Amino acid sequence: AAPFSEGLAAVKINEKYGYIDKTGKVVIPPQFDSVEPFSGGMAAVMGGEKHGYIDKAGKVVIPLQFDWAGSFSEGLAAVKTAGKLAYIDKTGKVAIPLPFDSAGMFSEGLAGVSVGVTGARSSGKYGYIDKTGKVVIPLQFEDADPFSEGLAKVAISDKWGYINRTGKVIIQPQFSFAESFSERLAVVQPNDGKYGYIDKTGKEVIPPQFDWVGLFGEGLAWVQTGEKFGYINQAGKGVVPPQFSWAESFSEGLAAVGTYENDRWHYGYLDKAGKVVIPLEFEDADPFSEELAAVRVRGKYGYIDRTGKVVIPLQFDFAGSFSEGLAVVGALGTKGIATRSGGYIDKTGKVVIPLQFDWAEPFSEGLAPVGIREQYGYKMGYIDKAGNVVVPLQFARAGSSTKAWQQWRPTGIMRDTVTLTKRERWSSSCSSALL
Repeated sequence: AAPFSEGLAAVKINEKYGYIDKTGKVVIPPQFDSVEPFSGGMAAVMGGEKHGYIDKAGKVVIPLQFDWAGSFSEGLAAVKTAGKLAYIDKTGKVAIPLPFDSAGMFSEGLAGVSVGVTGARSSGKYGYIDKTGKVVIPLQFEDADPFSEGLAKVAISDKWGYINRTGKVIIQPQFSFAESFSERLAVVQPNDGKYGYIDKTGKEVIPPQFDWVGLFGEGLAWVQTGEKFGYINQAGKGVVPPQFSWAESFSEGLAAVGTYENDRWHYGYLDKAGKVVIPLEFEDADPFSEELAAVRVRGKYGYIDRTGKVVIPLQFDFAGSFSEGLAVVGALGTKGIATRSGGYIDKTGKVVIPLQFDWAEPFSEGLAPVGIREQYGYKMGYIDKAGNVVVPLQFARAGSSTKAWQQWRPTGIMRDTVTLTKRERWSSSCSSALL
């Protein structure tokens, strides 16, 4: 079972994929070896090692004839046949034949293409084409990302810079690391040094001075200096001096922060003025969602309101954020392994859907994916907010216990029976460790 997209969700039965609607009815029988979510009324599917496209009625609208097929973007999709790439339109007609080795999705009217790429970034050259197939930006870059907010980051001589849609270099390649623009700013790192932010002219709005930085949210971003975290605004002004051992992004006007002292974590919340409004007295603390936040004391989770008052008693082994008025909670089994112990509570703390699932995800559009563990994965289905099984638990999902645990406790990761701290999680994610 997978999330719904355009009213349909992919399911796997007897090693084949099909689609169900929100009543659980199989509307496209399982018959494909792999499928993608619907986008623009069409989905890429594979059968017999060939790829094609179906519509929401399950009709094959573009025959399964390609060796590879990408998703549609801005009306076009890249496909490969006999080693040759092309873009097709939604009728399956070849709109742009491509003499290139790779082709990306269209973004802001342009798509990245390359020749000579064999794996190493510097082995080939990248450029951009328009929807007529014309090369509007010559293939001259070592790497190239999609356009975002009118600019795209590109690499020359192992350095990142930015170009506009005419191919003009707006910001000279000079950075060891660079992100795409978001909210008019981009994170950059010159010469493997500190991190900062630039605007679309390349001006250092916030000079490189931090060891790591976060994205802006609600006007503020967390930054790390040495081993301490603080917050800055979009002008680069320090709103909260580096003083915490951990910091989350702001959510609903508050941010979870933590200190590590005497081998113990202490979490609390501060407001946008930098004032600690909820004392650092919790073993763990999640971001606020729907006016409540999950916190842990003496190994048990409950929920507090924005004043710091415990409004749902500390009684759960795991707790997630509220979504559509309900939150996933869980209890450990006798050996530290959860077995049929995930369920849902409402904002009064009442268990409205009993703790009975091995896999439980947040509600979206009135439905939530749930599952029961089997030897090699999970049997998945969907429940409504009354706990009724609207789609029977009959679909396969090749999942790991790590991901299931993350659904229950988004701020921690389970490795067997060991819970990693937020700090360890952050360090592991930065080193691309697979837990």
